[in-house]
Amino acid sequence: MKKFMVSSLSLLMVFSLAACSGSSTTSKSEDKPEKEKTSSKEENVTLRMAWWGSQPRHDYTLKIIEMYEKEHPNVKIEPEYASWDDYWKKLAPQAAANELPDIIQMDLSYITQYSTNKQLTDLKPYFGKEIDTKDLSDNFLEGGKIGDKYFGLSTGVNAIGYQYDPALLKKIGVDKVSEDWTWDDYQEMAQKASKAGLYIDNGPGTAPDVFFNYYLRSQGKSLYSKDGTKLGYTDDKLFVTYFKMYADLVKEKAVQSPDAAAQVKGLEDDPVVKQKSIGIFQWSNQFIGIQQVANRPLEMVGMPGPNGDKGLFLKPSMIWSIANNSKQKEEAAKFIDFMTNNIEANKLMLGDRGVPGSPKVQDALKPLLSPSQQQVFDYVAWAGENSSAFSGPDPIGAGEVINTLKGFTDQMAYGTMKPEDAAKQFRQQAEAILAKNKK
Repeated sequence: MKKFMVSSLSLLMVFSLAACSGSSTTSKSEDKPEKEKTSSKEENVTLRMAWWGSQPRHDYTLKIIEMYEKEHPNVKIEPEYASWDDYWKKLAPQAAANELPDIIQMDLSYITQYSTNKQLTDLKPYFGKEIDTKDLSDNFLEGGKIGDKYFGLSTGVNAIGYQYDPALLKKIGVDKVSEDWTWDDYQEMAQKASKAGLYIDNGPGTAPDVFFNYYLRSQGKSLYSKDGTKLGYTDDKLFVTYFKMYADLVKEKAVQSPDAAAQVKGLEDDPVVKQKSIGIFQWSNQFIGIQQVANRPLEMVGMPGPNGDKGLFLKPSMIWSIANNSKQKEEAAKFIDFMTNNIEANKLMLGDRGVPGSPKVQDALKPLLSPSQQQVFDYVAWAGENSSAFSGPDPIGAGEVINTLKGFTDQMAYGTMKPEDAAKQFRQQAEAILAKNKK
């Protein structure tokens, strides 16, 4: 991991390289998949592009599309965007009907499933051609690699952390959160927050797989086994310890309950924004949005330990993929290149989809970064030096496993199921799902 930081992410702090253009060369037709239809400059091309996110992401992505269309008047890009939950509900039937959008914002939880079902295109034939990869490290490129094929290109990298309001923290008698804080410190802060009528954070309820996996990694385990055929831990006491802590804090009103979390429809409703919660556990790229809406100073620190460096990892925040059913794969690849390497496009994103992989793009963004955006870049640089290797995309069935875990997490939070029972039932159901991956 530290080698990766030297080659790429350490440049976040110094921004020492010169800015580049987003140009790329066009490949020869014989290098392309046989069934692909290649469009000439004169042809009118329509691409469908899908992504999830909050309103700020929708707004700037539409501007990037408009910018690209002005530079390429023969290309029309039709946007399809939604919130996280609605996005996957819409994408599933499109996949079943072989009508996926040409360009898909993909997540690590689903990329293995979609690629195994032959619904995504291998991008390797476009690397170095339609997609300029000369400034992207091998580690960055491998974020979308499964086996010997590249089913996507990372939009950027990020890391989970605790994002908090320092003013509210001081109200409970704590000056700051130290980089080496522990789960004991966290629970002590939670008790103080509850007494002050505040939440300490959102808990793992909205994304239990992400935060439970962090906890497991800090214990030398993982949510999934390396071959993706079973869970990556055998001792259910790890499950019980982690989720009992969550359930207790919900009961004490130190952490949001699932029904309260369900009422949060956007950043404007977020408890941190409304000054009802001291902080939130979430990905680093989400910091910019919540900072903008909160419109007051927020801070960011790593996850509680011990062994936080074992639990933390740099993750492709999202992945750009091309649907196998696309008839315009070359044109789709060119737009992915635009989103990856074009300076002006990245000036609109400013790291919202993760810290860019190109050091030249990072350098070009330096004069434009707001304090909060600089915080994100700095945090990712710190995380790269205080983390362990990324374990790769989730296995097939991960989406179903995650939904199963979410259901048990909610039941534990409501007090309708004991963590001991949830641990056993989750293992039975999750491993039944993952067992289908056995060859």
